[in-house]
Amino acid sequence: MHEIVPAEACTFRFMQARGPGGQHVNKTSTAVELRVDLERLELPPGVLTRLKSQQRNRINKDGELVVQADQYRSQLKNRQDAVERVAGFISAARVVPKKRIATKPSRRARANRIESKKQRGQIKNNRKKPTLD
Repeated sequence: MHEIVPAEACTFRFMQARGPGGQHVNKTSTAVELRVDLERLELPPGVLTRLKSQQRNRINKDGELVVQADQYRSQLKNRQDAVERVAGFISAARVVPKKRIATKPSRRARANRIESKKQRGQIKNNRKKPTLD
């Protein structure tokens, strides 16, 4: 198993893959559905909260993270792919987002913005046909 995802938290289910593959696809169960019990992962509360918010569409009512893998024609490769994807989700949740510090533009920046808007308006005004007045 992967060092981030413990084996006791994982449940694998194998099923027939969808899509093309000839007769082989109808005979073998190569697609993998991996269910990871989030409570058994023993993640810190902040990481668990971020994981639940980032992957809310993949988490069922029982608190399991459900990942399906059927990219490969091999059951072993699909199994490894599913575990690696879950490990990637967990490592992404470990990254603490930076706090945004609200800033406001300086007086000079506001003046420059207004000045450039006036210049642009003047350029457009000069494109008009002159009036006969």
